Amino acid sequence: MSKLIGKIWQWHDQFFGLVSYLQSPFLLFVRLYWGWQLAQSGWGKLHHLTNVGEYFATLGLPMPAQMAVFIACLEFFGGIFLALGLASRITALVLTVNLIMAYVIGDREALLSFFSDPDKFIAAAPFAFLIVSLIVLIFGAGKISLDTAIAFFFGSERVKQANSVPV
Repeated sequence: MSKLIGKIWQWHDQFFGLVSYLQSPFLLFVRLYWGWQLAQSGWGKLHHLTNVGEYFATLGLPMPAQMAVFIACLEFFGGIFLALGLASRITALVLTVNLIMAYVIGDREALLSFFSDPDKFIAAAPFAFLIVSLIVLIFGAGKISLDTAIAFFFGSERVKQANSVPV
């Protein structure tokens, strides 16, 4: 019986050892796809600033025109930085705060339905971007990113630690 358990543990360790090699390619895919989507969203806002400003005014935001420019630039450049894996965790932190505020201010009904109607919460526009931002914030950009390249070329221990790169 103990040989069987030992063999199962060996298979377990081998399988998850192989699966762990998928971490960085997965993070790359997530960053590229959702970073591009976020950049496109920001680009669309940049080209319709008047409409975005008017929408922000209906939400009661202070300085809606300036806020529209800020949010559009944040999404556009944040999406690019996210896709490239550049300043990943800082970018993800700023995007996370932005997307939480999008729920709080722009889609409060979906936010309040988190427990009562989770489908409504998940269907809200900020959801996917929020999840991706949280993934990058928590796990870093992975080994296939500009953050890792910068750490490699400049030998930054801090960047290596932030991106889970073995020192």
